[in-house]
Amino acid sequence: MLHRAGLCLLPLCVLTVAGFGQKRAMVIDDLAKLVNVGGPQVSPDGGWIAYTTSTVDVGEDKSVSDLWMVSWDGKQDVQLTYGTEGASSPRWSPDGKWLAFTSSRPGKAKGSQVWLLDRRGGEANQLTEVKEDIEDYRWSPDSKQMLLTLRAKEEPEPEKGAKPTPPKPIVIDRYHFKQDIQGYLSDKREHLFLFEIATKKLTRVIGDDKTEDKFEERQAEWSPDGKLIAFVSNQEAPDPDRSNNSDVFVVEAKGNSVPKKLTSFSGVDGGPLAWSPDSSLIAYRQGVSPRYSIYDMERLAVVPATGGAPEVLTATAEMLTSAPVFAPGGKALLTTIAEDRVEYLAEVPFNGKDVTRLTAEKGSVNTISAADGHVAVVWTTDLAAPEIYAFDGPSGSKALRKLTGHNDALMAQLALAPAEDLSAKAEDGNEVHSLLTMPFGYTAGTKAPMLLWIHGGPTSQDSHRFAPDRQLLAAHGFAVLQVNYRGSTGRGHDYSFAINADWGDKEVKDLLAAVDGAVASGKIDAERMGVGGWSYGGILTDYTIASTTRFKAASSGAGTANLLGMYGVDQYILQYDNELQPPWKNIEPYLKLSYPFLHADKIVTPTLFMGGDKDFNVTLVGGEQMYQALKSVGTTAELVVYPGQFHGFTRPSFVRDRYQRWFDWYDKYLGMPVTKPAAPVVKAE
Repeated sequence: MLHRAGLCLLPLCVLTVAGFGQKRAMVIDDLAKLVNVGGPQVSPDGGWIAYTTSTVDVGEDKSVSDLWMVSWDGKQDVQLTYGTEGASSPRWSPDGKWLAFTSSRPGKAKGSQVWLLDRRGGEANQLTEVKEDIEDYRWSPDSKQMLLTLRAKEEPEPEKGAKPTPPKPIVIDRYHFKQDIQGYLSDKREHLFLFEIATKKLTRVIGDDKTEDKFEERQAEWSPDGKLIAFVSNQEAPDPDRSNNSDVFVVEAKGNSVPKKLTSFSGVDGGPLAWSPDSSLIAYRQGVSPRYSIYDMERLAVVPATGGAPEVLTATAEMLTSAPVFAPGGKALLTTIAEDRVEYLAEVPFNGKDVTRLTAEKGSVNTISAADGHVAVVWTTDLAAPEIYAFDGPSGSKALRKLTGHNDALMAQLALAPAEDLSAKAEDGNEVHSLLTMPFGYTAGTKAPMLLWIHGGPTSQDSHRFAPDRQLLAAHGFAVLQVNYRGSTGRGHDYSFAINADWGDKEVKDLLAAVDGAVASGKIDAERMGVGGWSYGGILTDYTIASTTRFKAASSGAGTANLLGMYGVDQYILQYDNELQPPWKNIEPYLKLSYPFLHADKIVTPTLFMGGDKDFNVTLVGGEQMYQALKSVGTTAELVVYPGQFHGFTRPSFVRDRYQRWFDWYDKYLGMPVTKPAAPVVKAE
């Protein structure tokens, strides 16, 4: 067994370490063993929770989702669907007789359709046979109809056995014309339809087939009394593509109805939406800045369904909230709140400034479902993968109670490292908060090599949750430093908005201050440090290596450093226009924010660039330009292109390959032992 500086650096080493017991380090192959648990839906009677699992099919090189349901007492956990086509978006019928889900499994109609499972058992039956893409669906309160959100397909599904036809030119006339995964955007938008279950009759809610296809209708929810439908739409004149001004509308639950606008804030009034039990109020989320959306701390608000002044819940005025859910009794809202390095379950009153924090542990709650007085969530910590939990107990002492254990066997094998909270001062006085995870087998008094691992967004945060990247890097022998730099969420709107039109400045100050703090702890080898990240983490990697030479290796994934070269290339046209103005109106910020590219001759750090060739979020051209620039000035660089991948990778073998290449790159330049080579991938030399 090879040891260096007190660390076990072989990928399959097993040690008895204080706090770990007889456990092994996590390895890349464990990614295929992890079960992604999510999407809880409490049944109307509160007795069961339907949810989804996603697992990796190594042979097919794809992820497959299935439906399960667990009883409220946790004694029964039943798998409901099987097959390679997957199933998602479970929804109970209000009468409790049916569980609906979406799937593209073979049936009478092609594409993703709504299927039904009888609560009493039996095979699933295909319910819908629509030609459009189903973006979302909801049961009517009487269980006799469904509200479908449909988008017309760009091209109709080919008939069975039909000869393939050549592709047609893509004709574009929209201002916002690109979006990751969706690709090039046409004028086809999402619209609401009523679907009668008995007759399968389909009726458009707003207008008819001849109505101009100009505004989208999304995030729709049926009122509990069945009379109204609330939805979100951007209907800014003359062109909604040029604005972030979405609003909440209501419309009668019948065909050819005329919607009524309920909100008027000149920014984001959006979903997910929630109705009060008496159908009188609609809860939604409102942004802070009229022109911007990227830095918004979306706070909770309510508006009367019949019209009237919306009310922002002052208790959440400076907090980033998630989807609202009416608490049992309908007198308050449940949501999650992103606070410094945690995401907790909270109860928010309609009046007053006090938020009741319902989960005190260091961890993260995501996705809430409530019915019949029962509340279910997804909960995760540093040392526990996400699972379904009930939130219950005697009044005043409610707590999380674990219901599922899909990852328990794997977690029991692994030596997982908790993240330590760190604080440091940036050179301009900002207090920077971060997480430091020490490597598997770390011996006190020694110094470990460290990776500054930068989160994307920037409006996101590194929190106490199960993070496979953090655990794999620590298991491989690296200390991992994750910094919530200015721009991150969890510290209020002003902290996030601080980087507006000033990218790569304050963030780099914060990153380097946190690195100094980690080194000052005596645990880090300052001569063996690397840096890396994905998306805005890749962008900040470029800014960082253009600002300092202290890192021995870097990895910039899905990043960019030439802002002029990105205008009109990615999906962020509104952010460029609102935050920086178009280049011909204000060239200075584009030049200022492009300093890693324009000063590439100052970069000496060997850098690995990566990206998917189908990424319209942060397009591959950003990495290609930086790769070419470093090659031109003679700095060591490598470019890895992943075919067919969007901003977030979907092919498991490519996810695995990416980790192995990270390991190989940092091993080489930080003096780590040689590991197994990555599988071949087509790349530029």
